[in-house]
Amino acid sequence: MPSLKAIRKRIISVKNTQKITKAMKMVAAAKLRRAQDSVTAIRPYAGKMHKVVMDLADRVAEDVLREAQEQGSDDREQWLRLDALIFGTGGTGGPEGRIRLVAVTSDRGLAGAFNSSINRRVERFLVEKKGPGTPDIDIDVLGKKGRDYLRRRNVKIAHELAGAEPKTAVERAAELTATLMEAVQAGTVDTIYIVYNEFKSAASQSVRVERLLPLKEPKTAASPGEPVEEAPRTLTDFVYEPGQKAVLTHLLPLYLETELYRILLESIASEFGARMSAMDNASRNAKEMIGRLTLQFNRARQAAITKELMEIVGGAEALKG
Repeated sequence: MPSLKAIRKRIISVKNTQKITKAMKMVAAAKLRRAQDSVTAIRPYAGKMHKVVMDLADRVAEDVLREAQEQGSDDREQWLRLDALIFGTGGTGGPEGRIRLVAVTSDRGLAGAFNSSINRRVERFLVEKKGPGTPDIDIDVLGKKGRDYLRRRNVKIAHELAGAEPKTAVERAAELTATLMEAVQAGTVDTIYIVYNEFKSAASQSVRVERLLPLKEPKTAASPGEPVEEAPRTLTDFVYEPGQKAVLTHLLPLYLETELYRILLESIASEFGARMSAMDNASRNAKEMIGRLTLQFNRARQAAITKELMEIVGGAEALKG
């Protein structure tokens, strides 16, 4: 059995740890409130942006496909490269072409399964999408936890960024958008996915895998002479200047940046929620451990006192004899 001094030192150590976990829980709770307000504010705007872009894509899908078929061989390839990202009209190297995956993690730990769940989902995604003849998947990683995890498993990282903070979320979203759009313009990517934690509540976060581009389900472009599928139309129509295709091309980077900004805010709020829950569990565990150690300390002290009394009584009996 450990000595009284060792148990007392252990109790003091656990109490100090409990003070730290309680303080971290309070800090995370305060930051969570602000992050939750930011998520609540961005969701309606991002939803409307998504609706506008998707509606516009539905309006011009048929016209763009026809124009791509009527262009010359050189122009047609350039058309389909960009339109494949917007409408899913083509791609090379597999059903979804060249895939780019964005993994959103954090720079710090002590947040429960926040980072590990993302890392495991990224590994599963690579297994699911990797097939015979499929090109290597390029991975962009936000956060040190995801970067270090993939490096330990010798997974090649195309681009890495620091984890997003509430004050740097806009900057991170703009930087990541520029990187992805550069790959789009260079024709090195056909499909873009992102893995992140979606904020549900302070105690609940769910890992989501979303396809950012193409906007519509991937499909093979029709060959010349084949009928073009009718794109769904809405009852209300508008006049677009300088044109539907030009407006959609201009909105695409803005839509992508808005979606990334929303996702980063979701991830930030999820991180604070996960950290608050983890620190609350750690504080409760510390309290239970302190109770067990205190009981062990009292038993050890009682055993020591009983032993001393027995020695005194034994000595007295020996003197009488």
